[in-house]
Amino acid sequence: MADQQRMPVGVRFREAGKVYYFDARSIELDVGNYVVVETSHGQEVGRVVVAPGQVVASEIKESLKPILRRAEPEDLERTEELKKRAREQLAAAREEATGQSLDMRLVSGDYGLDGSQLTLYFTADDRVDFRSFARSLSTRFDTRVQLLQIGDRDRAKLVDGIGRCGERLCCSSWLTSFPTVSIKMAKEQDLPLNPSKLSGACGRLLCCLTYEYDEYRQIKGGLPKVGARISTPTGEAKVLKINVSKETILLAIEGATGPVEMPLTQFRLMYGTAIRPKELTETFEKELFATEAPEQGALPPPERPPASAVQEVPAPAPEATTGEQQPGRRRRRRRGGRRRRRGGGQQ
Repeated sequence: MADQQRMPVGVRFREAGKVYYFDARSIELDVGNYVVVETSHGQEVGRVVVAPGQVVASEIKESLKPILRRAEPEDLERTEELKKRAREQLAAAREEATGQSLDMRLVSGDYGLDGSQLTLYFTADDRVDFRSFARSLSTRFDTRVQLLQIGDRDRAKLVDGIGRCGERLCCSSWLTSFPTVSIKMAKEQDLPLNPSKLSGACGRLLCCLTYEYDEYRQIKGGLPKVGARISTPTGEAKVLKINVSKETILLAIEGATGPVEMPLTQFRLMYGTAIRPKELTETFEKELFATEAPEQGALPPPERPPASAVQEVPAPAPEATTGEQQPGRRRRRRRGGRRRRRGGGQQ
């Protein structure tokens, strides 16, 4: 019954930000509507990105906070005014941090709808004692100040910018969560292992390295590695290059005048998806020749061990056929046998 009564909707507070779910209850909402909700930073205005009919209430196990009301035009105007005030106070807070010689970099700031709390986001290499700094800002701005430390990726997401591709940063425009990136992805895509070319605005590995990583693995999965020597019907060959974007492979075949480039589809049709290396082929050929070689006479009989090494083992003694009991064995007695026979004879 509780799941049937709930009407979950997805609300986002920032562009490309995380989607939070709230209970719409009896409020009719659609994608694009602005609502007022209660958060840990106070009342905030958010935009509906998931309509009530687009999510199943039973899939959301946690409790949902209710949506207070739909946002009015006055709420949107006040939100813009508070954003402007936060930008002005952010510049003043940076001057204050420089005056107190704090090793921190203030990135962004925002207000709640009621304007009772200013939240400032900063980055730092180590932990910073900002208690006195927060008290001085609260006295200067006449409001409550909260400082939150974030990482380099979150900093790039809040600041926004242009990437090396000429477009807006993915994390600021559409990427809602940060993927796990490793240097192995750059190696798989044959990219130069230069940190300056593989790092983004945040100083970490580019998130776009994950976009085509699965396609590269799928294409290269059934192909030999660059530099491997393979056996082909035309002779031994060496893999010089694999061009994934063109889907071609470059081979140096013995006896050919120059390198041979062919499409991957044709290469797989001719040689199959599993390419046998030269070393493995030679091993199989040796084993095959060994089994097919003619026999070179009967094998010599095994050598007889010397007489001194042979010890005669005495044969076991035959079992006694008489009623005498052998040593080491007990005769099984029947319980009550004689007593029963005697009792029967007396009667």
